[in-house]
Amino acid sequence: MSKLFRYHVVYRFNDEPREHVIESEEQPLSVADAALHLLELHFGDGENSLIIPSADAAPVEVLRQAKLLGIADISV
Repeated sequence: MSKLFRYHVVYRFNDEPREHVIESEEQPLSVADAALHLLELHFGDGENSLIIPSADAAPVEVLRQAKLLGIADISV
């Protein structure tokens, strides 16, 4: 059985402050991994799934896409 870690993530979405808790097996959770989770949270429906970077995308690509879509100032 894998252990899940809980991460409190603070960020801005379209310039509005937000908070979210991410449960992940990863330790530690990088800002890029948190950004990928947040992209899936906000844009993960069927119509928008093409704008989410692939799981093997470079961290800089994930952060760039998040910023383009209004997700910024991510802190884990």
